[in-house]
Amino acid sequence: MDGTTAKVDPALDELLAACKAGDQAAYAALYERYAAGLYRLAYSILLDVQDAEDVLQEAFIYAFRNLDHFDPARGEFRTWLYTITVSRCRNMRRRKLLPTVDLSNLLALGQEPPGPHRETPEAALARSQVRDALGRALAALSPRLREAVALRYGQGLTFREMAEVLDCPPKTAESRIRLAHEALSRALGPSGAGLLEELWSF
Repeated sequence: MDGTTAKVDPALDELLAACKAGDQAAYAALYERYAAGLYRLAYSILLDVQDAEDVLQEAFIYAFRNLDHFDPARGEFRTWLYTITVSRCRNMRRRKLLPTVDLSNLLALGQEPPGPHRETPEAALARSQVRDALGRALAALSPRLREAVALRYGQGLTFREMAEVLDCPPKTAESRIRLAHEALSRALGPSGAGLLEELWSF
């Protein structure tokens, strides 16, 4: 940290205290509060539904067992959860060889760009083809670059927050995003520039 104070969330503080006291309802509430975001993050990195679900469960099991290790002075609770989730994703990758997945849309980032309400069949086909190309390009990124893209554009983290999760300097996080952008731009070419800009605008 750079000496700044972590954001205070009284409701979260109460939930954490209740969890530490063994309140099962508080555990359920904490899960509901963060599960969707952590699942999107895991799927963005692993590109596999079952693996993402497994990582989600592993991450929460670890977090629930180690709530006493969370230090609000060092960062936000969601950042701590993201760090755990990314670590579990890396463990999953080590346990199995991740194949290249042909994505059909941008669900890997938890986002689906809205299309025009009225498109000709030709325009809809062209847009679908570009989305498919972007999906393949995302799947072809190195794991570290895909992690960076998932955190930046799937979860909306700042470079400083990304650095905390990825355990690297903010400049390194920024560099990974730049490299990912360059790789995706090369893969998509001029025809995919518009969709790539949509992704980058999230």
